[in-house]
This record gives sequence, C-alpha cells and structure tokens, in this order.
Amino acid sequence: MNPDPRRAVPRTDALLAEPPIAAAVDRLGRDLVRATLHDVQQRVRTGDLDPDDAVAAAVAGLPGSAGSLRPVLNATGVLVHTNLGRAPLSAAAVQAMTAASGTTDVELDLGTGRRGPRGEGAIGALLAAVPAAETAIVVNNCAAALALVATALGGELVIARGELVEIGDGFRIPELLTSTGARLREVGTTNRASVADYRAALGPDTGAVLKVHPSNFVVRGFTRSVEVAELAPVLAGTGVPLVADVGSGLLRPHPLLPDEPDLQTTLADGADLVVCSGDKLLGGPQAGLLLGRVELVQRLRRHPLYRALRVDKTTLAALEATLRGPTPPVPQMLAADVAGLRARAERLADRLVASGVAAAAVSSTARIGGGGAPEFPLPSAAVALPAAYAAALRAGSHPVVGHVADGSTLLDLRSVLPQDDDALAAAVLETADRLAAPSRHAAVPRR
Repeated sequence: MNPDPRRAVPRTDALLAEPPIAAAVDRLGRDLVRATLHDVQQRVRTGDLDPDDAVAAAVAGLPGSAGSLRPVLNATGVLVHTNLGRAPLSAAAVQAMTAASGTTDVELDLGTGRRGPRGEGAIGALLAAVPAAETAIVVNNCAAALALVATALGGELVIARGELVEIGDGFRIPELLTSTGARLREVGTTNRASVADYRAALGPDTGAVLKVHPSNFVVRGFTRSVEVAELAPVLAGTGVPLVADVGSGLLRPHPLLPDEPDLQTTLADGADLVVCSGDKLLGGPQAGLLLGRVELVQRLRRHPLYRALRVDKTTLAALEATLRGPTPPVPQMLAADVAGLRARAERLADRLVASGVAAAAVSSTARIGGGGAPEFPLPSAAVALPAAYAAALRAGSHPVVGHVADGSTLLDLRSVLPQDDDALAAAVLETADRLAAPSRHAAVPRR
C-alpha cells in the first residue's frame, strides 16, 4: 500500500524556517511567501513534486519583488510610451524619490520648527525654468489640472470646437470639463475659429477662455485657429483669464519641435495660466503643472479640490530633481544623433550575429509619443530580428518591447539609452536560447 502523500507534504513552519525562505519573508512579506509555499505544498500533495525538492522549488517560485510591475526595455521607438509608463526617470530623480520616501521636511521649516510651504523646492525649480511664471502649483496629472481649473473658475468655459479633443483610452476633454459642472461655450467650427468668435462668446457668465493644444492630431486644408497672442488683447481688462493647456510639458522652445507650444512662450504671449503634463517632454514624474499669475494660481490653491489632487512628497522630489539635475532620458533620446544610433545598432547586430542570432542594423523611424508632435517623425536606427522574437522578448526575464514591421521585429534604439545596450543584447541572447532553431536562424532582410 502506498503511503498517504499528505504525510510527505512539508509543514509550513518547517519551510518558513529554511534560511532562504526566512530571508524572503523579510524582503517580500509573510503573505506573499506563504502563497508560494502553498503552491509548492499542493504540487507535493498531488505527486507532481518530490518532497525533497520543495525548498528549492519554493525559492525558485518566489517573485523578485513584492510588487507586480516589472522593468521593461522600451525598444518601440516611441519615446514617451503611455503603456510603458511614459517618461523614464533620470537617476537623479530616482535618487531624490528614494531620499524622500522616508520621513522628510516636505512641509516643515527646519530652521523655525514650524509648518512650511509644501513643495517649495519643486515650485522654485519650476519658476527658475519658466521665468514668465509668477508662481505655480502641482497636482497629480494634467487632467486633474484641467478639472481644478474648471471647478475653481466656474461659469462658462469658452473653447473652440476644433479643440474639444479626445486623447488616449477614450478620454475626452469636453466630458472632463462638463463633469465638474462647468458649461462649455463652443466657438467657431471644427476647422476654423476667429478672434470675432471668441469676442462674441464673452459674457457675464464667462469663467475663462480655454485653449487646448490638439497634440495628437493635425487638421490641414481650410483651417484657422486663434493663437494665445491674438486672444490676450481681447481679454485684457475683462477680468476673464486665458488658460492654455500646452499638453506635453515643453518648458522652452525646442529647435527640433518648432510647432510644439512651450510654457515660457505661451505665458510671454499673454496666457494667464498654463497647464501641462510632467511625464512627457519634460521627462519627469506623472504630474499636472499649473503656472501663471499669482492671484489666479492662489485662487486654485485655495479651492478645496486642490487638496484632493495634490501630489505626494516623492513626486515633488522627483520633479525638482528632473528640473535641477542632469538632462533626463526623454530629452536625451530626442537629441540623439542618427549616426550614433546607427553605430550602436551595427555594434549590437554584429554582437548578436557572432552568437548565432539572425540580426541586422536597419534604418527606422521613431516617434515622440504621448500625444506630442504627431507629424514629427524622428529618423532612427534599429536592430532587425525575425518576427518570432517580438512575443518571445516580451516573455523574457527582462522583457523587451519592440514592434513588428515588414516581417521583422525591430528594436529601435532611439528609445533605448546607450547604457542599456548590454541589457538589450543579453535579453535577445536569452530569448534566442528559448526559441526553436528555425525561428532563430531565419533570414532577416537588410535595409
């Protein structure tokens, strides 16, 4: 008679006492470790695992961290990839977040021992970067910034019909604005608006005039829009604020992005308030930035909704470090030289070919992403692999996300920092070992 297999199942307390598992409890927490042990015990109970292998199986089955988010190499060629968390943070920003993660003086004046202004360092860094702004506040994203504006200013919001945009995941600006109780006064048509349209829409119930940068689409042909510099004189002396959503968070004019609005120019042209995202072209953490006239910003700060939308200490720390520290990854990627990208692609391809992987350096086209500069392609270079690599790379121990084009998996290097080239090569080689030989050695056309 076979012994009862349940008698061979290692006890939970015995497994928890094993040194590598006890260490994992300190790192991952007891509940997560116990869940892994339960799975191992069940495998022993069903006869799928030898009891003597239970400890090794438990250690192998433990996750690398207590969270489920995994580091991913973005080789899509989309610099600000919303599905991959938008802007990767600089080392300085990560270090600042770590320093702020414990007890910190986020709202304390250490000199006096009294309560101090919250996020003073981040606000100071913003004002230094955008001198046209008198003051600023930070909320948790750009949608929150618009919601705060619509709620605090109230009344009618005058906006051009061509700027009632929808962005990713079905998010529509007009639905956000009206959800706050604000009323929209639409002016112009889908393709044309004039100064006269705005002037005619002003009335005693006007809370603000809102300009929204379309960001992720372009209307061509018989079109007309009214710029901030044209609207500002119309509103002068009316008491109606001019609010501009510039979207991508470009601080100042950029030579590579002549059509992308920036904070400094928009304020200098006469906007009373500008709002934007912190995790796009700025290259910082997710945040909604509001900069402009003191009295207007203070009005927003005093509104009860602001308290519900304000950011935490780690976001403030990362934002300040992004603004004051070395150039963040996204601006680095944007400025990368095409010849340098091609040289990197050739070195990587040669390295992979030497290990038996079918690879080639090819020309490619990258994009900014995140709704920024939709008609501004970025010349780039990529490593081309067989199409089967696309899914296999995503399933690796260090996932890589590329894209498939013309029957090849392309790993675009404009969205990969040079210091990550070794990790990218290692991920491809690991994937090659997991793929069948025919897929691994399939021909890749040169371009």
